[in-house]
Amino acid sequence: MDAAPGLFDTHVHLDALDQASLQGKLAEARKAGVELFLVPGVRREGWPDLLELARSHRGVWAAPGLHPLAARQWGEATATTLSDLLEEREVAAVGEIGLDLLLPDPPPAVQEEALRGQLRLAVSAGKPVLVHCRKAIGRLLTLLREEGADRAGGILHAFSGSPESALEATRLGFAIGFGGTLTWPGSRRAPEVLAALPPEWIVLETDAPDLAPHPHRGEDNRPAWLSLVADKVGEIRGWDRETTARITTANAKRVLGLTPDAGSAGQAP
Repeated sequence: MDAAPGLFDTHVHLDALDQASLQGKLAEARKAGVELFLVPGVRREGWPDLLELARSHRGVWAAPGLHPLAARQWGEATATTLSDLLEEREVAAVGEIGLDLLLPDPPPAVQEEALRGQLRLAVSAGKPVLVHCRKAIGRLLTLLREEGADRAGGILHAFSGSPESALEATRLGFAIGFGGTLTWPGSRRAPEVLAALPPEWIVLETDAPDLAPHPHRGEDNRPAWLSLVADKVGEIRGWDRETTARITTANAKRVLGLTPDAGSAGQAP
């Protein structure tokens, strides 16, 4: 009999966790059934750490990119560096890129330039993207269409839009990431979106160390707490834990272009 599938944390900032205790946190996560981890970039100077994490820890993949808050770093030299990184076997996606209209700076035009440039690199390299979006879902969907992002697909991280916007994103090849906010008491939008989606477009994430799930809201998030998100997804969808893991992990591997039996980029235990 095949072993029960493990959970896939499609958005976890392992580089932002205390590195002295990282091995223990990963062991704790695996004990909770979390086996695969995708680590997104934020700033250019952090990209080497993503590669090192993926090479040093079992089940870890890297997604270098510029977060909207670092959009001013975009330029020819950054584009060349990112293009080279996309050839590394440990790199599964470009991320986290996108638009954030709640940021006082950089302005939207600068964010859009960085987003378009990174989308073009991802499409050219055949890599999916991890997308961050706050208060800009309509504009984001327009840019994804204009840049042919359906040829790359990916994941909309920490999605906060409507069910209609989520379904539009799936038509462009984007899965929707569900994390700790789904579990918060009083949460309404995320459960509505989850209930409306076809099962093949649902993936899990923690965004650790941010957005810890209930009952840990306000604490530093941990990769092991992805299991709490999985349980909430199962409660809303009527799935047991094994079904939730099987569906969401298969979805993550599909949209990230990983083989069904992909287990690790790095070789270390």
